[in-house]
Amino acid sequence: MNMEPSEIVVGLDIGTTKIVAIVGRRNEFGKIEILGMGKSESYGVARGVVQNIDQTVQSIRTAVADAENKSGVDIKVVNVGIAGQHIKSNQHRGIKTRSSIDEEISQKDIDSLIDDMYRLAMAPGEEIIHVLPQEYIIDNESGIKNPIGMSGIRLEANFHIITGQIAAARNIYKCVQKSGLEVSALTLEPLASADAVLSTEEKEAGVVLVDIGGGTTDVAIFHEGIIRHTAVIPFGGNVITEDIKEGCTIIKSQAELLKIKFGSALASENQENEIVSIPGLRGRAHKEISVKNLSSIIQARMEEIIEHVYYEIKHSGYEKKLIAGIVVTGGGAQLKHITQLIEYITGMDTRIGYPNEHLAKGTEDVTSPLFATSVGLVMKELQRIDKQNSNTTNTKTTITSHSKDKERSGGWFEKIKKFFDEDSVQQ
Repeated sequence: MNMEPSEIVVGLDIGTTKIVAIVGRRNEFGKIEILGMGKSESYGVARGVVQNIDQTVQSIRTAVADAENKSGVDIKVVNVGIAGQHIKSNQHRGIKTRSSIDEEISQKDIDSLIDDMYRLAMAPGEEIIHVLPQEYIIDNESGIKNPIGMSGIRLEANFHIITGQIAAARNIYKCVQKSGLEVSALTLEPLASADAVLSTEEKEAGVVLVDIGGGTTDVAIFHEGIIRHTAVIPFGGNVITEDIKEGCTIIKSQAELLKIKFGSALASENQENEIVSIPGLRGRAHKEISVKNLSSIIQARMEEIIEHVYYEIKHSGYEKKLIAGIVVTGGGAQLKHITQLIEYITGMDTRIGYPNEHLAKGTEDVTSPLFATSVGLVMKELQRIDKQNSNTTNTKTTITSHSKDKERSGGWFEKIKKFFDEDSVQQ
């Protein structure tokens, strides 16, 4: 069925190694049409956290200008991804006792449960980013996914709560604002990547998303279509580059090139006599490096990252329930023999996740695992706008519940926005 093309949205992925801005919209067939993509080297970000505001602002401006040139769109508002080792997740149960059994459970009841979660006491400097309902329980009847329209007195829900450092979020917000842009939402990056590369069937069957970035490795576990566990591991592709630099005594740019062109996650796949020659510095002699040695360095560090991922899988309690296995994406997924190594360590089926399932034809530029998060951010923003539109077209009660929803994301996002609005007034 054909539909009207959606409005144009922008996803901004502020990564450790690269910053990507993708301009897209949903076409008449419900697929994501990419209008333009801008990319720049990321300076000022380490392990997913901003460490130099000015350098990050410069990189954002470069990527956004590139995306504007390619798409012909004047970019003003962006959906920004947030990650970093400060991200934590936990489970919590909410309970609401209703006054009447005759009244059906409405969106208002669910909103009030979610509101209560945003009021939970957090450690100093931490704030709730997302509250994700997993399942509802009505009068001790568990396993209900959508309770609207049902009857009951005692409404309970299990929630997956994701928290982060408010200072880290403020720094991201500050960088985007100084680049002359407005932030529509802050989205957890593993959730965005999951939308881009996982199918509904995989989420239903049970799957682990592993997004190996430059500075961090993000993990998201789904079962029965519901997010069950999220984690951010503070290791990524950059640590492998550093290991190669130290192990082969070469400069960082050469180490990165070696990793991309000749690197493999399994040393046993390389021959002893394979040698790569690297030009020496300032007239010095060439340096010869064994490809097998190179792969041994990469394998050692990749094993450590995968062990951390496997620990998170076991820690989640869903290890035996993940029928669809592991989907690996991000820049690290481009490493040769990565799936074989993951399968060997975890014993779980593994595939590489490409963000092409939801994309329209003619968008080959962004089908690499490298762009999974950016494509996911575009999808998340389109979903947010759809929800906003459906709420405004509904009855008065749902309109009020939506305004509450805006305040609620307020727990985190509106506080940051308010902080900067007050700041600009004082100046």
